[in-house]
Amino acid sequence: MRQTDLTEGIIWKKLIVFAAPVLLSSLLQSAYSITDLIIAGWFIGKDGISAINNSSQVMVILTQIIMGITTGGNILMGQYFGSKDHENRFGTNRTLFGFAVTAGLCTMVVLFLLSRPILVALEAPALEEATAYLKVCAWGLPFIFGYNALAAMLRSVGNSKQPFYCVAVTAGCNIALDILFMGVLDWGVRGAALATILAQAASFLVCYRFVLRNRELFGLSFRWEKVDRAKLGRIVKLGIPAAIQMTVVGLSWLAMIFLINRYGVEASAASGICAKIKDVALMSTLAMYSAATTMVAQCIGAQKFDRASQTVHIAMRISLGVSAVIILLIELFAPQILSIFNPDAQTMAIALQNLRIEIVGQIFYASFMVYNALPTGAGHPMFALFSSLLNCIVVRVVLALILNHTMGLVGIFWACTIAPASSVPLGYLYERTGVWRRSLVEKKT
Repeated sequence: MRQTDLTEGIIWKKLIVFAAPVLLSSLLQSAYSITDLIIAGWFIGKDGISAINNSSQVMVILTQIIMGITTGGNILMGQYFGSKDHENRFGTNRTLFGFAVTAGLCTMVVLFLLSRPILVALEAPALEEATAYLKVCAWGLPFIFGYNALAAMLRSVGNSKQPFYCVAVTAGCNIALDILFMGVLDWGVRGAALATILAQAASFLVCYRFVLRNRELFGLSFRWEKVDRAKLGRIVKLGIPAAIQMTVVGLSWLAMIFLINRYGVEASAASGICAKIKDVALMSTLAMYSAATTMVAQCIGAQKFDRASQTVHIAMRISLGVSAVIILLIELFAPQILSIFNPDAQTMAIALQNLRIEIVGQIFYASFMVYNALPTGAGHPMFALFSSLLNCIVVRVVLALILNHTMGLVGIFWACTIAPASSVPLGYLYERTGVWRRSLVEKKT
C-alpha cells in the first residue's frame, strides 16, 4: 500500500504530487454535485435548482462538521506517523471510524425529522421540492461520515490517490443515476437525492474494502472496535474547533441564502448555480490546503519546524498563481459557463452579476486557507476557528446585512467577496510569531 513520508524531499514536488489526486477527487466530487443542478436545470427548471441549492447547503454544514472532527484525527494520525508511533496511530484510526459511523446514524435520524422546519426557517422558495430532496439525502449521512474517517486515515500516511479512486466511483455512479432518475424516469428532486446517496454508499464501500485489505497499515478489522475514550478526547480536542470553524462557515452561507431567498426563486436558483462554480474554482486551494496540512503535521511530528514553515510559503505561491488564472478564465467566459445550466433570462442575468463579483474573492481564499494549514497541522485549531469567526460572522454576515440594506442583492455579493480578505493579515501574523511550533499531541509513553 502506498504511503508517503513528507518530511523529506523537494517540498514543491511533494506538495504537487500529494495535492494532484486530492484536486482530481475534489473536481470529481464537484462534477457529480454540479450534475444535479445541470440536469435539474434542463428537466425540472429553476424550482429544482433552488430546492437543491437550499437543501445542499444544509448537507454541506453536516459534512463540514464531520470533516472538522476527522481533521482532528488526521492531525493526530499524521503526527503519530511522523514520529513512527504506530500503536497510537492504530488506536486513533479505530476510534475515529467507530465514532464517525455512530455519529452518522444519529445525525441521519435528526435531519430526517427536522428537514422541513429547517427549510421553513430558511424561507426556501421551493419548499416542497427542497424538503423532499433533503429527507432522501439524510439517509446518506452514515456513508458520508464513515468515508471522511477513512479518507483521513489515508491522508495521514500520505496516500491521496485512493480517495481519488473512491470519488471516481462516486462521480460515475452519480452522473449515470442522475440521468436515469431525473432524465429517463422523471423522478424529479427525489431522483437527484437518491442518485447522490447511492453514489456516496458506493464510495464508502470501496474505501472501506481498501482499508480492510491493508489492515497491517491502518489497524482496522471487520470486528467493531471499542472506542478509546482517551484518544477520542484528543481527537475532539483537535477536531471540535475545526468542526466549529467549518460550521461557522456553513452557517454564514446559510445566512446569505436566507437573505438571497427573499429576492425570489430566480435569485435563489442563480445563487445555487454560482455556488457550484465557485466551489470548482476553490478546488485547487482546498487541495493545496490539504497537502500542506498533512505535510506540516508530519514535519512537526518529526521536529522539522523550518520545513513546516517553508511548506506554507511554497503552497501559498502555488495556490495564488493557480487562483489568479482561474479568476481570469471565469471572468472572460462567465456567460458560456453559466449557459450549461440552461437558466431562464432573469436567472441568467442575476447569476452573471453574482459570479463576476464573487469570483474575485477567490484570491483571498487562496491566501488565508493555506495560512490555516499551519495552525491546523500544528494542532492549534483555535486560531483557524478565530479566523473563520472574523471573516464569516463579523465581516461577511454583518457586512451583508449593511450592504443588503443600502445596495440590495448586489450588496450581498460584494460582502461575500470582501469577507475572506479580513483573515489574511491574521494568518501572516500567526506564521511570523512562531507560536505554531508547539504541538498539542500527547504521545503515549
